[in-house]
Amino acid sequence: MNDATLREIMRRDDRFLGRAMKIRFFPIAPDRAEGTRIYDVNGRSYLDFTASWAVANVGYGHQRVKESLIRQWERLSCCSLTSVFQATSISLAERLVELVPGDFAKKVWFGLSGSDANDCVAKMLPMASGRPRMLSFMGAYHGQTMGSLSLSGHSAQAKFLGLPNVVKVPYPYCYRCPFGKVPSGCGLFCLTFIEDYVFKTVCPPEDTAAVIVEAVQSDGGDVVPPAGYLQALEALCKKHGIYLVLDEVKIGFGRTGKFFGFQHEGVVPDAVVMGKPMAGGFPMSAVVARQEILDAGTATHLLTVAGHPVGCAASLATIDAVLDEGLLENAALVGAYLRKGLQELKQRHPLIGDVRGRGLILGVELVKDPGSKQPATGETAKVVYRAFELGLLVYYVGIHSNVLELTPPLTLTKEEAEEGLAVLDQALAEVAEGRVADEKIKEFAGW
Repeated sequence: MNDATLREIMRRDDRFLGRAMKIRFFPIAPDRAEGTRIYDVNGRSYLDFTASWAVANVGYGHQRVKESLIRQWERLSCCSLTSVFQATSISLAERLVELVPGDFAKKVWFGLSGSDANDCVAKMLPMASGRPRMLSFMGAYHGQTMGSLSLSGHSAQAKFLGLPNVVKVPYPYCYRCPFGKVPSGCGLFCLTFIEDYVFKTVCPPEDTAAVIVEAVQSDGGDVVPPAGYLQALEALCKKHGIYLVLDEVKIGFGRTGKFFGFQHEGVVPDAVVMGKPMAGGFPMSAVVARQEILDAGTATHLLTVAGHPVGCAASLATIDAVLDEGLLENAALVGAYLRKGLQELKQRHPLIGDVRGRGLILGVELVKDPGSKQPATGETAKVVYRAFELGLLVYYVGIHSNVLELTPPLTLTKEEAEEGLAVLDQALAEVAEGRVADEKIKEFAGW
C-alpha cells in the first residue's frame, strides 16, 4: 500500500461519515494494532500514547480478552438482559460491586458508552432522591447524549443548550484558578464558593440530588484537584444529603495506578460511572450505585443490548488482566517515570507551562509565555502533528485545546516511555523554531 491508499480512505471517510462524529488530529488510517503499537494501512508503526482515547488500557489484542470474547460468542453470541437472566452478565455485576468501595447495598446498570452511563445518572439520581437539581463542573466532559451533555461543561459543547436543572461550578484548576487564588493559601475557596454562594442563590441544597465530578478532569485538561478537595466535597455532600457521583469513564480500570482514580483520595462515592476501557476495547459501560438509586422504578432506563454477554465476558477478562498482570503497579511506576521525563522537558522548553497527572494519565499544558500563561493552542496542534510524523500518537485536550494528553496502554514500558519522550522533545523544539507550517494542521483542527 502507499499514500494513494490513505488518500482514498480519507476521501471515502469524508464522503460517507458525518463530521458530527469526528475529532481528527492527523492523517492516520489504522490497519492493525498490537500491545502499544498501531500499524497504518502502509505498514508504518506508531507508538500509541492515546490508547484510542484511554480505551486500550490492557493494550491492543490482549490474548486473555480475545479468548474470552471468542469463548462467549461461540456459547451465546447475544441476548437481551432486559428480559432474560444471564449468568455472565450477573457475574460481571457481582465483580463490579465488589470492586467499588462502600459498605452499603449496591447494584449495577449496564450500557454501551460513557455517554449513556452518564445519561443514566442524569435521569436516575433526581428520580431516586426526589430532588430536581444536579451540580457539575465547568470543563467537565461527561458525554454527548442529552443527559450527559447537560452535565458537561466543556468548551467544545458551549453552544448546545442542555437541560435546565444542571448548575455548573468551577473545577479546582489550580494552574488557572478562576478566582485568582494560589493553592498554598486559598483554603479551597472553590469549594466554599459552592456552600456560600451557589447553594444560597441558584442551587438550594435541599433541591440538589447529586454532584458529579471527575477525580482527574481529563478532557478539561487532565487537571488534578488539590489534595483534600474530593474529601471536602464528599463531606459537603454528606452534610446536605446529596449523592456524590464519580465519573471514572476515562481514568478508571487502573489508569491512575489504582483501580479507580478516586481511591487516591479515600472517598466513597454513592455512584461510580465507568466505560471506555472496561471491556478491553468492546463497547461497554456501567453505573455502580446505591441500591435505591438503581431500583428507582422498573424499566426506567434500559437499552436492548446493554449487558451484552460477550461484552461482559470481555470485561471480566479485562479486570483480571488489570489486577493479575501488574498493570496497576506498572501504571504507577512507568507513569512516575514518564512524568519525571516530562518535567525535565519542561526545563528545556518554555512552551511547557505545567505538567500534571496521576499514573498514566498525564497532561502537558503548553503556553506562549510562562508568565502570562496565554494558551499556545496552535502550537499544541503542531506538536501533536509533528509527533505523529515522527511515529508517536498523542492527542490534545483542555478548554483552550492546549494540553497534550498522554494516556498510553498500561502495558507501557520504561523504554517505550523514553522513546515517546524523545519524540516529544524533538517535536517541541521544531515547533518552537517555527519549522512546522500552519498548512500542516489546517485540515486537522482536533477539538
